[in-house]
Amino acid sequence: MKFIHSIFEQFISLYWIVAVFLLALHLLLSGCAPVGPDYAAPKTTVSAKWQEPLKGGLIGSEMDPNVLAAWWTTFNDTELSSLIQRAIRGNLDVKQAEARIREERARRGIAESAMFPTLNFSGSETWAHSSENTGTGKTTKLYSSNFDSSWEIDVFGGIRRSIEAAQGDLEASQENLHDVLVTLVSEVAINYVEVRTLQAQIDTVNKNLAAQQETYQLTLWGQESGLTDALSAEQAKYNLESTRSEIPSLHTNLEEAMNRIAVLLGEQPGNVHKELTPTKPISDVPQTVAVGIPADILRRRPDIRQAERELAAQTARIGVATAELYPSFSLTGSIGVEALSAHTFIHNLGSRDGYSWSGGPGINWALFQGGAIRQNIKVQTALQEQALAKYETTVLTALEEVENALVAYADEQERADTLQQAAQAAQAAATFAEYDFRAGLVDFSSVLDAQRSQLSFQNQLAQSNGTVILNLVRLYKALGGGWHSFALAAQDNQKQKSNQEK
Repeated sequence: MKFIHSIFEQFISLYWIVAVFLLALHLLLSGCAPVGPDYAAPKTTVSAKWQEPLKGGLIGSEMDPNVLAAWWTTFNDTELSSLIQRAIRGNLDVKQAEARIREERARRGIAESAMFPTLNFSGSETWAHSSENTGTGKTTKLYSSNFDSSWEIDVFGGIRRSIEAAQGDLEASQENLHDVLVTLVSEVAINYVEVRTLQAQIDTVNKNLAAQQETYQLTLWGQESGLTDALSAEQAKYNLESTRSEIPSLHTNLEEAMNRIAVLLGEQPGNVHKELTPTKPISDVPQTVAVGIPADILRRRPDIRQAERELAAQTARIGVATAELYPSFSLTGSIGVEALSAHTFIHNLGSRDGYSWSGGPGINWALFQGGAIRQNIKVQTALQEQALAKYETTVLTALEEVENALVAYADEQERADTLQQAAQAAQAAATFAEYDFRAGLVDFSSVLDAQRSQLSFQNQLAQSNGTVILNLVRLYKALGGGWHSFALAAQDNQKQKSNQEK
């Protein structure tokens, strides 16, 4: 009890010293702003409206945040929605981005720890034997224990700037997760649309293949009966085989798109083939799509927000470097006990006379470093200028992506409408040509040209219908949609993991 009472008295004394010091430190720092530039978000001026007039169902009204957060639901495709939800849970890029957030959160904790004092304990038992020629020839023991404490006073704000930089890095990593989500959901949708488009193209080829097979058989019968010549039969054959040759490349592309979806889901290639193999029609696009105004992009796009947070973090690092120009103040203290025997050591633990202590304020000032400190400030300033240029580039690139997506989506709809009329005309022409050929009114070259045109236009139409949806997906991605709801869910999961770790 005597030992515990003595230790308690020592800590009570230290407590009051620390309490008084904390009060003085608070009063000192409250009127001392940290060195270095204070961050101000860059003022970016964008156009009040989009460059090209909106058409094709695009309108300039503000988009419903709920629609933008889960834009894929506008296609009313349960399979697509299921794939996206599975991708969010299993994608490895998302897991990597979540781990990066945990890393940056821990780094911020490390930076914050510099605001508090450190307390270390050390204890040792040392044996020493002296030579008989120069000493006593005896072995001695030394027992010691120490509590050491130090505290750097953040007078010029270097530590506060480092915390500010760490906070910026943490927020940038969170925006990086959002950007990963935007890319992920759009990539899943793009590959899913490609799967359905390729299936439609394969179906178109197979239908034309069946018709051309029938035509080829007709030319063979005509050749046997003397109604047609060998040239017509050979022309019908190479037309048939030319159409058949398109299937392998389409099948290869289909396999690649399915395998890509599996990898995006964090699964092995081939795991989604069974559920995607049944052919399904491509969903119709919404009649209207609200795209807002250019200024909305600055708030929606996570890559822009990430670049802005990186700029804020780098601005704070200039302050960290600038603080090196000024002296650092610290408070150190140590309390310990030493003895030449274990019995004496234990006895001294309970005796006030057995303790030794030291402590006091200190100052450290790098008076001459060959200009290294000022050069480091220039380095951090140049890095800030690079971060600002990256931010401005990100803004311009984002606006470019949206402008291109708006035009591509509207123009492809016009192209699809034109191809629809061309495909219908080509189908009618093929029917008339085959009828006239059977009636002997035209030669087989007319049938051949008509069938080629029919396949070409139908194939282009199937591809264009898919491209319309692909362009809409790219437009949603360019607008910064698809991260909000899942980001909140990811943050909730992260909080649960953090609580479990604690």
